[in-house]
Amino acid sequence: GTRESKVFYLKMKGDYHRYMAEFKVGDERKNAAEDTMNSYKAAQDIALADLAPTHPIRLGLALNFSVFYYEILNSSDKACSMAKQAFEEAIAELDTLGEESYKDSTLIMQLLRDNLTLWTSDSQDQLDEP
Repeated sequence: GTRESKVFYLKMKGDYHRYMAEFKVGDERKNAAEDTMNSYKAAQDIALADLAPTHPIRLGLALNFSVFYYEILNSSDKACSMAKQAFEEAIAELDTLGEESYKDSTLIMQLLRDNLTLWTSDSQDQLDEP
């Protein structure tokens, strides 16, 4: 529906600014990061209210938003909690998955879990450093 299109559009906008933030420095990076945050946040507000936890667009948003927290904002705690919550909420409603989005949704869930595994082992490595 239209809510779905709106989330998709805002996510794309956030993705664009996130890619920009990766290549910019100083104020330009800061501005791109703010634009990313605003777009993702607006998308998330609609997604959490209107899309099922297993919806591929909602999952994709959680994936990219969490990567933004991890890579651009260097906030691994927030990245991990966001990815973990999205994954667990989707798992809890797996039986609601439609045939058509099953592949998409489970693929993104796999990516969320892969990131979680990677990020938690990264932070463990940092703790282990002498």
